[in-house]
Amino acid sequence: MSNIVKLNEEIKFGGNNPFVLISGPCMIESEELVFQTASAIQEITSKLNIPFVFKASFDKANRSSIYSDRGPGIEKGLEILAKVKETFGVPVTSDIHDASQAELAGEVLDIIQIPAFLCRQTDLLVAAAKTGKIINVKKGQFLAPWDMKNVVVKLKESGCEQILLTERGSTFGYNNLVVDMRSLPTMRELGAPVVFDATHSVQIPGGNGTSTGGKREFVPYLSRAAMAVGVDALFAEVHPDPDKALSDGPNMIKLHELEEVLKPIKAIDDIIKG
Repeated sequence: MSNIVKLNEEIKFGGNNPFVLISGPCMIESEELVFQTASAIQEITSKLNIPFVFKASFDKANRSSIYSDRGPGIEKGLEILAKVKETFGVPVTSDIHDASQAELAGEVLDIIQIPAFLCRQTDLLVAAAKTGKIINVKKGQFLAPWDMKNVVVKLKESGCEQILLTERGSTFGYNNLVVDMRSLPTMRELGAPVVFDATHSVQIPGGNGTSTGGKREFVPYLSRAAMAVGVDALFAEVHPDPDKALSDGPNMIKLHELEEVLKPIKAIDDIIKG
C-alpha cells in the first residue's frame, strides 16, 4: 500500500482513501473558459462526493508544432489559477517545464506537475522539491514503471516526501500509446500514491501531423479498468467543446458527459476500497 499524501483535511491521496479527481481543460485558453469549467466540475464532484483538484496548463511547451498555441504564460496563468482557488475554494495544479518556473509556481499551486517527457530532468525535480509542495510526476512514455524509483529517490534526496506518480501510457510503435495496467500496482509499490491519466493515455502523439490526435471514446473504458486495479486519483481533462479546443481536443472528455463517466468509476472505487 502507498504512503498517504495529505493536501488538506478533505483531500488525501493513497491508503484506503477515495480517489481524487484532477481535472480541467488541457490549457488555459481564457479566464472565462477556466471559470466555466471549474464551476461545472465542482458542481458535479460535489454531487457525487468526489474530492476535486482543478488542473490547467499555463504553458504548453511541448506542442507538436511551433505554430500551436501555448497558453497565457506563467504570470497570467498563475493569476487565473489563483482566482480559481479564491472563487471556488478548490486546490489547483499545473505543470512546469523549467527549473526557473518552480519557485513562482509554488506560490500559487497546491500540486506541481512534472511532464512525462521531463520526468528524468534532475534540475527540474530538485527545484520542484524545494518548493515544499506536493509533486506529481508523470511517468515518461519511454520508461518502465519500476524505473520511476530513481525519480522518487531524486525527489526524496531533495527534501520532498509528498510525491504522486502518474501513469499516462507507454509508447507502442509510432503514434500510439498503450496502458499496461500492471504498472499501476508496480509504481504503488514504490510508496507513492498513483494517478491514472485517462485522457493522455488515449493520445495519438503527432497523429494529426502538426498536432496530437486521440480517441476520447476509450477514456471511460480505461478509467474503469484502472479503478478496478486500484489507483489513488484520476487525471481527466475536460472541455465544453473539445473539438474546438486549442490543445489536446481529440482526447478530452466533453464537459456535459463528465458526470456519467464518473458515476461507474466512483462505484468501482467504492467496491475496491470497501
